[in-house]
Amino acid sequence: MREESPACDEMAAANVWFPMPEPLPESTSRPARQADTSRRRFSRFLEKWRKDPRSIHRNRQHEADAVATPLGNHSATIGKYRTWLWPRRGQLVVVFVLGLLGIGADLVWPLVTKYLVDQCILDDTRELAVRQHEMLVIGAAMVGIFVLASLFGFLRHVRSTLLTSRLAFDLRQQLFTHILRLPLDQVQGLKTGGVISRVSNDVDNTTGLVQNALLGPALAGLRLAATLAVMFTLEWRIAVAAIVIMPPTMWLHHRFISRIRPIHRSVGGDRQEIDARVGESIGGLRVVRGFAREGSERLIYAVGHHTVIRKQLLSAKTHGMVNIVWGLLMPLSSLIIMIYGGFLVMTGQTGMGTLVAFQGLIWRLLEPVMQIVNSISETQRGLAAMERVFDLLGRTQEKPDRENALPVPKKVVNLRFEKVDFAYPGGGRPVLHDMSFTIAGGATIALVGPSGAGKTTITDLVARFHDPTGGRVLLNGVDLRDYRLSGYRSLLGLVQQETFLFDGTIRENIRYPRRGASDAEVEDAARRANAMEFIAKIPDGLDAIIGERGVKLSGGQRQRLAIARALLADPAILILDEATSNLDSESERLIQESLDTLLQGRTTLVIAHRLSTIVNADQILVIEDGRITARGRHDELLAAGGHYRDMVELQTSASAGLAGLAGLAGSARPQGPLP
Repeated sequence: MREESPACDEMAAANVWFPMPEPLPESTSRPARQADTSRRRFSRFLEKWRKDPRSIHRNRQHEADAVATPLGNHSATIGKYRTWLWPRRGQLVVVFVLGLLGIGADLVWPLVTKYLVDQCILDDTRELAVRQHEMLVIGAAMVGIFVLASLFGFLRHVRSTLLTSRLAFDLRQQLFTHILRLPLDQVQGLKTGGVISRVSNDVDNTTGLVQNALLGPALAGLRLAATLAVMFTLEWRIAVAAIVIMPPTMWLHHRFISRIRPIHRSVGGDRQEIDARVGESIGGLRVVRGFAREGSERLIYAVGHHTVIRKQLLSAKTHGMVNIVWGLLMPLSSLIIMIYGGFLVMTGQTGMGTLVAFQGLIWRLLEPVMQIVNSISETQRGLAAMERVFDLLGRTQEKPDRENALPVPKKVVNLRFEKVDFAYPGGGRPVLHDMSFTIAGGATIALVGPSGAGKTTITDLVARFHDPTGGRVLLNGVDLRDYRLSGYRSLLGLVQQETFLFDGTIRENIRYPRRGASDAEVEDAARRANAMEFIAKIPDGLDAIIGERGVKLSGGQRQRLAIARALLADPAILILDEATSNLDSESERLIQESLDTLLQGRTTLVIAHRLSTIVNADQILVIEDGRITARGRHDELLAAGGHYRDMVELQTSASAGLAGLAGLAGSARPQGPLP
């Protein structure tokens, strides 16, 4: 069998989107699936683009989560853009005025050139000394005008850069703030890489529209109009000859440029998917390495980028056709002016100064036209980015406060579920059915039941991550939806089974809910969560960097920091979702002692399977298939039998079995030296 070379592997990396499965033995081999290469993906795109460019909408993920601004509703999107720009209108005016001053200064020179040629250089009727003196004076004046024009250009560049930077910051901050307030189901449906792409690249392209679609075209249009006015004033026949070839050029440009925007939109979607895949691969690096799929991820990454490159080449070729057309226009226009204007000069119908002035004016005519052309092509990319940005900004934020929303009470008297039903959006059947129970202020209620029974959904409703689809959740007799959301959330403390820590120091993570907490309070919270024991052994202690999502810590250590964070928050309502699941027995015992102290006087919901966590609860709810099948204290539920007693007996027997195995392992150890 021929051995594959590394070069062959690299070539494969350029063409395979999904890695081919490992070959099966011949006797069981199935028909091999044809690899989806970047060439095939691009061919499908190209066929669709040639038939109808407008049919190319968003990428798959974007289509799946787009719920706001429909594609093509440009007037609504542009209206939002105009509203967003309005607070910066003063700075826009400053940049625009500086541009006008630069245009005025630039148009002086061709007129001065005509005067110098006709009146100073070729006019033999005037004295030589007078003409020479006049040329020196005009030359000195033009030096001043050139300096002013350069100064205006410099100031415009500085002010324009400052304006763009401020607009980018405003939009990026607004978009990030909006994402933080989106409903959880929408946020979970967005890919991380796609969100990052919108906050970074799309925002830059959107703010670039200020220059590419507003200031640039407006100033170029005024410069074009002013240049045409000067040209027709000097000699209308040469002006007509100079611009006669521009209409067909503009038609060809429009024909090509209208096909570029769908390419940019598709490239933006592909980049979102690539960024999302990179984020997933890095986040799941243990899984990737554990299954030895580094090569597979490299292939996926390579073919994604190769597809983007093919589309970018298609865009470059289309742009190239436009550039060829305009590249011919410049010398052809100059040639027409020289030949036709030369005939007019030779026949005495115009002066040499006019012909020389037109040679300078033609570049000032075509330059703004090219600026407009280039701005149109750049605008295509910016408009596609703007649609994505304002699509996200147009989505309804999470649970806006009702009119006349109430401030939250300082004391929790009771928390009550009243005939609550809930179904996730698009999830089909309800998750909770006719759920009713009451938690007295300061009491602890434990939720037990099999996985998928609806326990976490109950705590999500308490935290108002979701709202009931039927019934009400009441705090002190008032529907949670009638309180101000931000105020209500300030009552909560949350420790989840899947602990999330930020990239930073241990101190910063514990202090997260209370930025103003003192170092002594941070240390006290860590000590009560039994975290100081391992923190003291880490170099730099509380100031140690723990990495993204706390990657440098073990699962139990991360869980203890999450508990310390909740302890520091000092919440009125505490939610513990399997808070001791990742702890060893000794740590669990110590933390349980601190939790017993913490829970006193607080309204607490506990989700747990370990008896040590739920045995002392004021009330235990047994949840099965979204319904409460039993309720009571630990002893009452044991006496009543049913699922709860089965769960306790199963856990007790499992613990006894593990203890027996440990005893056998201990007795099997050699008691003396080996022979």
